[in-house]
Amino acid sequence: MTNNIHNLTRSTDDVVIVGGGLAGLFCALKLAPRPVTLISAAPLGQGASSAWAQGGIAAAVAEGDSPEAHAADTIAVGGGLVDEAVALSIAREAAPRIHDLLAYGVPFDRDLEGRLAVGREAAHSARRIVHVRGDAAGAAIIAALSEAVRRTPSIRLIEGFVAEGLLTEDGAVTGLQLREAGNFAARPTMIASRTIVLATGGIGHLYAVTTNPAEAHGSGLAIAARAGADIADPEFVQFHPTAIMIGRDPAPLATEALRGEGATLINGQGERFMAALHPLAELAPRDIVARGVFAEIAGGRGAFLDAREALGERFADKFPTVHASCIAAGIDPATQAIPIAPAVHYHMGGIAVDARGRSSIDGLWAGGEVSSTGAHGANRLASNSLLEAVVYAARIADDITGHAIPSPASLPEALVTPRGGAPDEARVKQLRTTMSTHVGVIRERNGLADAVRSFAALEQTATSIAVRNMATAALLVAAAAWSRRESRGAHFRSDHPAEVPALAQRTMTTLTAVREIADGLTEHSTPRIAQSMIA
Repeated sequence: MTNNIHNLTRSTDDVVIVGGGLAGLFCALKLAPRPVTLISAAPLGQGASSAWAQGGIAAAVAEGDSPEAHAADTIAVGGGLVDEAVALSIAREAAPRIHDLLAYGVPFDRDLEGRLAVGREAAHSARRIVHVRGDAAGAAIIAALSEAVRRTPSIRLIEGFVAEGLLTEDGAVTGLQLREAGNFAARPTMIASRTIVLATGGIGHLYAVTTNPAEAHGSGLAIAARAGADIADPEFVQFHPTAIMIGRDPAPLATEALRGEGATLINGQGERFMAALHPLAELAPRDIVARGVFAEIAGGRGAFLDAREALGERFADKFPTVHASCIAAGIDPATQAIPIAPAVHYHMGGIAVDARGRSSIDGLWAGGEVSSTGAHGANRLASNSLLEAVVYAARIADDITGHAIPSPASLPEALVTPRGGAPDEARVKQLRTTMSTHVGVIRERNGLADAVRSFAALEQTATSIAVRNMATAALLVAAAAWSRRESRGAHFRSDHPAEVPALAQRTMTTLTAVREIADGLTEHSTPRIAQSMIA
């Protein structure tokens, strides 16, 4: 049911879940009939990256496939940083989570014999991606789960509010500070709860070119870091190599499944360029394809996705979402190549969580893209993100169900931050441009140092809490990227283009640590803690 925020008591025994994407919705449903308050910045079904996912969910459900093979593929593309036990356990839980989604009404595609139909995507050794109508999996999943949430009486739904601060005491969460989305003059609302799940999504809108919705601007990462949470692998940002460049923000996506069906990548001269860069050509790991596309654009040759021969007139039926985006921009993908560029698509880093989804702060769990489980390492395997979201959402619900929750304390009168005010659009644009320019597909020391200094200064001076949160999240990514002096997975340093075997370890850091890096760079000295970032 939906409630107005003003009907909330200042203190609640509910589990409070922040985020209306796949992880938040699935966790709320799995907790039923336990009382849950679900807070979503946008109306359910809108504003969630999950809803935009075209690929589907990776699951070893086909004959001849296995969770072990799925885990091996995940590990192979993760740049040496995948937690192998995590990858295997997620792969083994895929089938039961797919059946959960079917029970909630998700209409996964079937073959003629009634079995789940599976497709192939980059770096998978088997056809194991379950889809809905070819390229509409995310939207269909979110629609089905949103409907299930709305008809679940134990879930109290608060739409149109954002979390802008976490309340903590003695290393444990005690509540949240919320504000009405878009109403920057509104006084914040405080909710006391000792059981909070952050499922707020990723950081895509910290960048100028992204496939993510506007709500994905790192707020959950920022408020957890400011509350003292450990942050894992923030430097690893995945760029989807084939965003459709038609002047839209966010950029629509040309799903990887198109290349799985035989579409090729060409430059403006009509030449295929990926075959010379990797044996798998267009189906190479995403970081390699993204750098290949980036290089063609940087070299002035342009980059295009060509499905004319592979799909032709079948394009509209096989991939209706991509087809509609192209037609709206005056491109007929059956007869024309589609202009593309790399765009920020997914954040492998996030709030560090254990196998149950617990963060380093007592009473705070995190799931979905805002978390970092170790499943993706330095580079995410295609269609593993939705799987990770449902697996960890279910684990979080199980953990909370078996967890003794203390009654919430009374709320302090002082706000986490009194800052309101509308975001300064010029400063937001500058932040996004700086992230794309200096913390993007290709990075180097001086640009990263400039970015770190810029974000640290903005974090200190921003008059808007929304901008401050963006600066905090951007600082975490940029400082970790500055500290990792090698290239690994999605993190590519032109000044350190090789992998360094000694650095084949996950990054674990805190906001305090990255602020020390910023202070050191501002003083033009090498910060002493750089080595502790990668340990």
